[in-house]
Amino acid sequence: MELAQPPIFAVIVAGGQGTRMGTAIPKQFLDLNGHSVLYHTIYAFVEAIPDAHIVLVLPAHQLSYAQIVLQSFPNRIDLTLVSGGETRFQSVCNGIRDIPDHAIILVHDGVRPLISKKLIQRCLLEALIHGSAIPVISVVDSMRELGENNTSFPVNREKLRIVQTPQTFRASILIPSMQQAYQESFTDEATVVEAWGEKIHLVEGERNNIKITTPDDLRFAQALLNEKET
Repeated sequence: MELAQPPIFAVIVAGGQGTRMGTAIPKQFLDLNGHSVLYHTIYAFVEAIPDAHIVLVLPAHQLSYAQIVLQSFPNRIDLTLVSGGETRFQSVCNGIRDIPDHAIILVHDGVRPLISKKLIQRCLLEALIHGSAIPVISVVDSMRELGENNTSFPVNREKLRIVQTPQTFRASILIPSMQQAYQESFTDEATVVEAWGEKIHLVEGERNNIKITTPDDLRFAQALLNEKET
C-alpha cells in the first residue's frame, strides 16, 4: 500500500522595495520579458508541482499589485495572499501560519524567477527523504576576509557554499523552529532550523537561480530567458 504524499505548500516571499534597482516600482513587479519578475517565479512552481498550494507573502501596501500579476495567468491558480512582516523571519511566520504540520513547505525568494522545474522537484524529493533540502552552489571566485587596520586574509573557498532557495522542509520541522524568538543571525530558514537544534540537508543548486537585486541582475535574467526561448 502506497503512502499518500503530504500536501505541498510553496511560500513565496517578496518584500523588496527596489532601492538598489533605482526604480519606484518594487523589483518583484518589474518587467522581465513581457511579464513581471514575480509572475515567472510563481509560474515555475505551478509548472513544477501542479498540485501545490502557493502562499504569496507581500507587504500590505503591495497586495494590490498582486492582483495584476494573477490576472496574467490564463487559468486560476491555487494561491493565497498573505501580508508580510517587518523582517523576512516574520514574513515567513505569517506565510506558514495556517499550514498543517504534516505538509512539505518550500520557502522561495520572489525575486528568483529563473528557478528550474528540476531544482524545485529535487528539493521536494530530498526533503521528503531527509526532512529538509537547502540548495547551495560552490564559490568560484577567490575570497578574502577583512580584518582590522585594513588587513585581509585568504579564505578557503572549497569550504564555502552560496545558499539559495527554495529552502524546503517538513512542516513538522520548520513550524516549531519558527516559533522561537527572533535573532539577528536568522538570515534564512536554514539558520532558524539549525538554531532550533535540527540538522539541515544540502543539495546541489543552480547557477542560473539568481536573485535579482540590481539592474545588472535583471539584464542577466533577460539574457538567460532569451537564450532559453531560442
